[in-house]
Amino acid sequence: MCSNGRARTSDRSVTRSTSGEGEKLPLAIVTGSGGLIGSESVSYLVETGYDVLGVDNDMRAYFFGESASTRPQTRRLEEAHPREFHALDLDIRDADAIDRLFRDNASNLELVIHTAAQPSHDWAATEPLTDFTVNANGTLNLLESTRRHKPDATFIFTSTNKVYGDRPNDLPLRELATRLELPEQHQYYRGIDTTMSIDLCLHSLFGASKAAADLLVQEYGRYFGMPTVCFRGGCLTGPNHAGAQLHGFLSYLMRCTVTGESYTVFGYGGKQVRDNIHAADLVRAFAAFHAKPRAAAVYNIGGGRDSNCSVLEAIEISERIAGRELNWSLGDAPRVGDHRWWISDLDPFLADYPEWQLEFGIEEILQGIFDRNVEAWSVAT
Repeated sequence: MCSNGRARTSDRSVTRSTSGEGEKLPLAIVTGSGGLIGSESVSYLVETGYDVLGVDNDMRAYFFGESASTRPQTRRLEEAHPREFHALDLDIRDADAIDRLFRDNASNLELVIHTAAQPSHDWAATEPLTDFTVNANGTLNLLESTRRHKPDATFIFTSTNKVYGDRPNDLPLRELATRLELPEQHQYYRGIDTTMSIDLCLHSLFGASKAAADLLVQEYGRYFGMPTVCFRGGCLTGPNHAGAQLHGFLSYLMRCTVTGESYTVFGYGGKQVRDNIHAADLVRAFAAFHAKPRAAAVYNIGGGRDSNCSVLEAIEISERIAGRELNWSLGDAPRVGDHRWWISDLDPFLADYPEWQLEFGIEEILQGIFDRNVEAWSVAT
């Protein structure tokens, strides 16, 4: 749940754009619309002919401080799309307000993209009730309002690989010079798929709240026959990410490299591996699913074998792009429930949606983050 530019009322339908023939455009509701994936979704949807209602109340600033606020991004969206995008200052935990929003805008509603969340392992432990009510209760409110007022609207949920808890840490990893790696003959070498169990492991409170939301999305698909999907993401990233120490790996790493801020690597000798997917690639996956939706779908999604790196490898690339060394140190203890190795198996999604492909790799992602932000970060120092 992220930022809002100007608060707008939610208890009446919003006057929306019309096509050249005078008909209303199809409508999408995007939660967390000022955040990384939310803002990318808004831009994509407007460009492809949608009006968009953005639900956002800048909880990211509450979670991570003003430097992580997404108000500026929401203002940019409002300025870029003054007719098609409407920012709403709503809390997804407010069931009545969310229900009014869906009731009053049901006629043209085709798509719900739910990206709002409390996204940090560490932060969740400081306020477990806030974490759970945002991630689980908020998702339930959105699902129930969709079911009541537009059950055939596609419901897309940005879940997380943290629903698997620390189960991936049981994998038989080998230590190489700059990373941990699976043997090539291992069943998950191409990436982890949804056959991995989520039971009998440590999740962190964040992982538990997201798992609850994930199961709710699946259940509304199975029980009520609604077109729902859980995209269990690895590291979601891109130039618009307002990275912070507790969330936003590549963005925060590049920011520290540019500004000279100190960066701490938490455990595993910096050899822990993450796959990273650009926000634009993820949103195109959303669009592919919406074009051919199904009930209760679940996919692991990320950079897969084409876009992954260890922390040490990411540091080397960031230093090369920025032309300066990162001031970093190694902490002994990993974050609770943190993965030693995660690469998503993209084959199941590609089997269902073969027209989708990744367009961005690690080098392109980090270069884009640098190019978009270097001027602002340099001024800030």
